[in-house]
Amino acid sequence: MSMKLSMSLGKRSYDIIIKRGTLGRAGQLCDLTHRKVFILTDSGVPEAFAQTILDQCADGTIYTVPQGEGSKSLAVYEKVARAMLAFGCDRTSLVVGVGGGMIGDLAGFCAATYMRGIDFINCPTTSLSQFDSSIGGKVAVDLGDTKNILGAFWQPKLVLIDPDTLATLPRRQFVNGLAESIKMSLFGDEELFEMYEEGREEEEIEEIIYRSLCIKKKIVEEDETEKGNRAVLNLGHTLGHGIEAVKGIRGRRTRGLYHGECVALGLLPMVEDPALVKRIKAVYRRLGLPTRTGYDKAKVYEAMTHDKKSRGGTVRLVKVPQLGTFRIVTVPRQELKNLAEGLPLTPVLACGEEEPLL
Repeated sequence: MSMKLSMSLGKRSYDIIIKRGTLGRAGQLCDLTHRKVFILTDSGVPEAFAQTILDQCADGTIYTVPQGEGSKSLAVYEKVARAMLAFGCDRTSLVVGVGGGMIGDLAGFCAATYMRGIDFINCPTTSLSQFDSSIGGKVAVDLGDTKNILGAFWQPKLVLIDPDTLATLPRRQFVNGLAESIKMSLFGDEELFEMYEEGREEEEIEEIIYRSLCIKKKIVEEDETEKGNRAVLNLGHTLGHGIEAVKGIRGRRTRGLYHGECVALGLLPMVEDPALVKRIKAVYRRLGLPTRTGYDKAKVYEAMTHDKKSRGGTVRLVKVPQLGTFRIVTVPRQELKNLAEGLPLTPVLACGEEEPLL
């Protein structure tokens, strides 16, 4: 089965191809033979994936960074940029990211900033990146424990999604990515959420990827640079990023929670319908996602105060009144302490009240 989506952004438009074996057809879908191709991957990605791209290049190279969020840093960014320069990349060159969300962010950020911007192709190989982060054009690196604070909007020229790559993932990593898709189903696609309730995520993986990306595509096309309702994609991320800063797996911290698991926890307080919360938790339990965790509330609150969605003394949060709807509320920044402690919030402004996305 082959599926294709087209992101309509004027001159920045691009295609998203969802097809098993599509990595081996990259050279038929884009120009890999008339320019230098810098392939960025990480040590946790099977070498064969990047090699498949390299085999189709006339003049290419593979650069591998260490696995993990720790590589999405200024120090690693500098090493990659120096390697691009040493390879002879110029303004006609191409960066190809082969890996998960970290690689997509890092490769995209390198492409966006090298010589003020060169072409970028994203080849996501994890469920988290295939369901969500591979499209939309938000690329970034972290600054210490503050996620994605240095970044840009830089759209790829093409996104190649090969579901066969998911077979190499451990079960927990596969489920970690499903959390972002579940998030989008809550405000954008009731039938997609029901697919999770019915346990159809593995047998219909292409359809789930397609439906998840359809939601994000529509949002990005309407609000490319996050000035309005694109903020709905941040559902669960304010608390989720706070938890991840304290308990996330990164650097030398090999125990803890993955990004999707943190988002899964972070969105639960944002759902206002108790019956829907019970349904979500039932899906979590079946998949193996956490429904609760202990953490240092003061440290989580401190991490949340650095959130990019903070504007002056307020923060925008996304809430789900009922399945298929959302509203964006603005709360005083100090109320994030209540969020960290599981207490009710007092919004000062609300917009998009029970607004259906699709």
